Formats: sequence, C-alpha cells, structure tokens
Amino acid sequence: MAVSASAVKELREKTGAGMLDCKKALDETNGDIAKAIDVLREKGLAAAANKAGRVATEGTVESYIHAGGRIGVLVEINCETDFVGKTDQFREFARDVAMQIAAANPKFVSREEVSQEELDKEREILKAQALNEGKPEKIVEKMVEGRLSKYYEEFCLLEQPFIKDPDKTIHTLLKEKISTIGENISIRRFVRFELGEGLEKKEDNFVAEVMSQVKH
Repeated sequence: MAVSASAVKELREKTGAGMLDCKKALDETNGDIAKAIDVLREKGLAAAANKAGRVATEGTVESYIHAGGRIGVLVEINCETDFVGKTDQFREFARDVAMQIAAANPKFVSREEVSQEELDKEREILKAQALNEGKPEKIVEKMVEGRLSKYYEEFCLLEQPFIKDPDKTIHTLLKEKISTIGENISIRRFVRFELGEGLEKKEDNFVAEVMSQVKH
C-alpha cells in the first residue's frame, strides 16, 4: 500500500527519526504506525535524533592507509566524551568510515557542503545530457532533480551505501552508532590522498583492492 505523507510526518514527530527512515518503516509495516515505531526502535533510529543536537567535541582522527601506501585517508569523527572516543566500538566505526572514504572517494561529508556553484554546474551538465537524449523539455527539470539524488549518493559520504552493508547508508550507520553508544557522534571532515593524483599514470582499480580487503 502507498504510504501517505501525513503518516510519515506523524511517525517522524513521534520518533524523531529521519523522513526516509520513517517511510521505509511504514512501507515495511504496511502503514501501521505502532509497528513502524517498533521497527525504528529495533534499528536504533528512533532514539538517535534526540541526541543529534548535543555538543560533540571529543573523538578521534582516524587514519587508513591502503596496502602499499597508494591511498591514505584522515577523518575526524567527534563524540561527546573522551571515554567514548577511546572505546573499541567508536574506534571500529571510525575505521569503517575511513575505509569507506578510501574505497568510495566522496567529495563531501553531506549534501549541505555542496556549494551552489557546484550544484548549478552539475544541473547544467545533467540538463544538457537529458536534452541530448531527446527528452521533452517539460520533463527535463524533474529528470535533473532525480539525477541530482544520484550525484549526492555518489559524492556525499553520508548518502553513500556502506561498503560492508550496501543496504544501509553511512547516515543510517551513524544513527545506529549514536543510538547504541548513547552519545551524539558526527563526522566532521576528511582528507583523502591518492598516490600520483593529478599526474598522468596508468589506470589502477584501487577501489576494488580496498573492497577485497574489506571482505577478508
């Protein structure tokens, strides 16, 4: 059954979970709000939103160096207390995020970091592509917005599928950790280096190599 916008809104107000998570929970429970609340609680998503506004200034700067030193990542992940920042669970999360950045090569942490100039440029490219495909102008704008979602998914870390579990995004993984750890956690910034980046060189599939390490 189709889930109404009002049901999604009601579930979000009751749980504080994200709109997409609410819609998925309602889809899973055929629109039953009570059952959807249970689904969100089981996934640790209902409680996470309540912690999101709290100040997080502790944490760690995690590093990941791909075998042979060809890709290097530094990522700053914040939590509320030094104690949590030293736990194995927090460190494992930071490590997973660093490996995600190495493998998936995002440009931004979130879509809010994408500049208007970058968006305008991408919109022009996507619009030209759609027109070159012979699409009617009246539907081109809708197509552009749809393809922008794919752009965010490719280049924004929080919207990328998690390399260890593609059924969830990094944003979903983050909210799960907030709920289980009990503190606000934020991915603040990162930098990724690739050997010879910007120089003319042979093509290497570093992403496949990183992924092969994840699976072992």
